[in-house]
Amino acid sequence: MVEEQGRKVACRSGVAARLFLILDAFTARQPQLNLAQLTARTGLPHATAFRLVSELVRWGGLTRHADGTYSVGLRLWEIGTLSPRSVPLRQLAMPVMEDLFWAVNQHVQLAVLEGTEAVVVERISTADAVELISRVGGRLPLHATGVGKILLAHAPDELVASVLSHPLARYTPHTIVDPDRLRAVLAEVRRTGVAVVKDEMTPDAQSVATKVTGPRGEVVAALSVVTRTDSISVGALTHAVVTAGRAISRKVCEIPQIRPVKPECSETNRLNRSS
Repeated sequence: MVEEQGRKVACRSGVAARLFLILDAFTARQPQLNLAQLTARTGLPHATAFRLVSELVRWGGLTRHADGTYSVGLRLWEIGTLSPRSVPLRQLAMPVMEDLFWAVNQHVQLAVLEGTEAVVVERISTADAVELISRVGGRLPLHATGVGKILLAHAPDELVASVLSHPLARYTPHTIVDPDRLRAVLAEVRRTGVAVVKDEMTPDAQSVATKVTGPRGEVVAALSVVTRTDSISVGALTHAVVTAGRAISRKVCEIPQIRPVKPECSETNRLNRSS
């Protein structure tokens, strides 16, 4: 089935679609793939996959390792950093995020809405904090994370309806998967401006998140602190996160090119990196 879909897309849309198929084959779980794996995942003929992979290596989009596997190259990262939705926001937010990090000594992350997921555009971590599956550039579900609930609560009605019309993935026994219950939670998030999530995405991890707004009060991002569940009081975290979110929002108001969340719409850790 995957091979048939790959061939159909490749035949219909030409070289560009084939290149996208190759790049889409890489995931956070498998960031390095050999040619046989790329051929199987894309459904492309071996010769075609080899030719396109070689072109991507020459351009810098892929890196070839000594063991014959490939990974995403730095050229793509360099291009990604040019995104107007990411760079100004990260630059403005980083000083505030660093202050917040020193205050709580826990994971601090910033995310924006992309389609029906949250994309982490910046994170500061400490090695002894709770282990997370998220990473900079990684995607998080909207219904099961703090930043996701913030973004979903302030998203257009059609996006909310789309998310709730599909089965919601259950990541732990605590994940909210009932649409009516989630609607009630989102209403409370809109009322308070804060989302508190406990053990929904990762066992023994709690997140307190708030919104980052633009000049007209539109939500452009979500900021959160992630800790071990009940290791720090939610009240203390909420005050710190909301204060930081407001500080970033004041900075964002000066940058008109940062857009609000829409349906169509590296990890920098100067202190300590944690994946």
